[in-house]
Amino acid sequence: LRKIPTVPPPRSTLKACKDPVKVIYNDQLKELDPTGARTRLFSKQNAERVQPGDILLVRTKDGDDFSGVCLVVRQRNSPIDTAILLRNHLTKIGVEMWFKVYSPNVEGIEIVQRKEKRARRAKLYYMRQPRHDMGSVENIVRAYQRAKG
Repeated sequence: LRKIPTVPPPRSTLKACKDPVKVIYNDQLKELDPTGARTRLFSKQNAERVQPGDILLVRTKDGDDFSGVCLVVRQRNSPIDTAILLRNHLTKIGVEMWFKVYSPNVEGIEIVQRKEKRARRAKLYYMRQPRHDMGSVENIVRAYQRAKG
């Protein structure tokens, strides 16, 4: 009688990694935000996080800095998908831009001025109407940059 060789079953991946998607997200976060500054800036546990109504300055790698009022902080299934919508006036025309927070093209995000009173809405789309529109925030940003040095 010949003995037939048997191959042992492969190791279970469940024991090695219980939640592979979470591991991948954490690896991406470590790569995209090594200091954890952006994660803290948008974390729901942080009381000092960015909220709608704040005036933000986004510095990009191509040198085109954009500042504006934060209308929306969009957080999807993973923290890596976090994006913000900023609104400002350039040459008396309302301009809105979406920025992915963890994009490699975004060098930094600074809070120029906080809203005095917390907004009662999560999405401030009503600020598009002329009656609620803040107008240009360039003067506020310029004063912030002068004070910063």
